[in-house]
Amino acid sequence: MVILNKIYTKTGDDGTTALGSGERRPKNDLRIDAYGTVDETNAVVGLVRLHTGETAPEVNAFLGCIQNDLFDLGADLATPETDKDLGYEPLRVTDAQVEAIEQAIDALNADLSTLRSFVLPGGSAASAQLHLARTVSRRAERLIVELAAREKVNPAAVRYMNRLSDYFFVASRYLNDKGGQDVLWVPGQNR
Repeated sequence: MVILNKIYTKTGDDGTTALGSGERRPKNDLRIDAYGTVDETNAVVGLVRLHTGETAPEVNAFLGCIQNDLFDLGADLATPETDKDLGYEPLRVTDAQVEAIEQAIDALNADLSTLRSFVLPGGSAASAQLHLARTVSRRAERLIVELAAREKVNPAAVRYMNRLSDYFFVASRYLNDKGGQDVLWVPGQNR
């Protein structure tokens, strides 16, 4: 259970922060950067949802699930795997969460027109912001992959971030009139 009755603690004034294991790390540590970028992804999803509530309730509902999953992922990354007894079972992203994204991608993608060009961010406001969510989630994924090359990271966390950016791409097309309002890249158009 989370209890937050005091927002500032002053413990980070020295430039460090506590992980779920109790270990303190510098705020510019790769692990902190990774879960901070996951949090940034979540904030962008919140902006997307300002445009999907009434116009695309099924997408909006799944984005709500994603926001919760992103907190799970942040908790996963904030608690390094260790042999030390933490006194609690750390929250970890699961393969079921990855599979849920795959199912959502397949459901949306079934209704999309065939893509014959790369898509530029744009079309509807929700679609453009989903492209922003896609790029931020890709940055988070790169950081998590880099972290996994240095420290043990839950493999499902890497898979989750990889599928998430795919979901954002497919959902952006779905919200652009199922691909009908996609803004397509025209190679060399301005030469």
